[in-house]
Amino acid sequence: MMCVFLLLRVQSAGTALEELLLAAKKQDYLTVGVYESAKVMNVDPDSVAFCVLATDEEYECDIALQIHFTLIQAFCFDNDINVVRVNDIDRLADLVGADDSAEPKDAHCILVTSPSANPWKDPALDKLSLFCEESRSAYDWVPAITLPER
Repeated sequence: MMCVFLLLRVQSAGTALEELLLAAKKQDYLTVGVYESAKVMNVDPDSVAFCVLATDEEYECDIALQIHFTLIQAFCFDNDINVVRVNDIDRLADLVGADDSAEPKDAHCILVTSPSANPWKDPALDKLSLFCEESRSAYDWVPAITLPER
């Protein structure tokens, strides 16, 4: 019974993450890419509301990417920013879209930002914050989320 509960919790988090990313994209509250995210974290860390790190089997052995992830995670922990991992970078890239050149974006790191002066509220962000809090209480510091299939 506990396994079913955990599966439903992770599926619900995946749906919430999809909803959050689509809503943030409409509001222009997404920062996509490892380097772009690092710039935002350096210049305006208070604007970061949520962090998604993504990889798949192709990038598991990319040492430079893993070092970036470690630094980003440390920054997020130090600044009380919830962070999750997604293991389907192609699906994530589809959600956040392509840039003007139609080239796929570097979706290894995605930040959901919100203006510090007027914080953005979203029910999906609240659900994900609760999911992360519950995961941390079970010593899962960077929980993995599976996005719903399309």
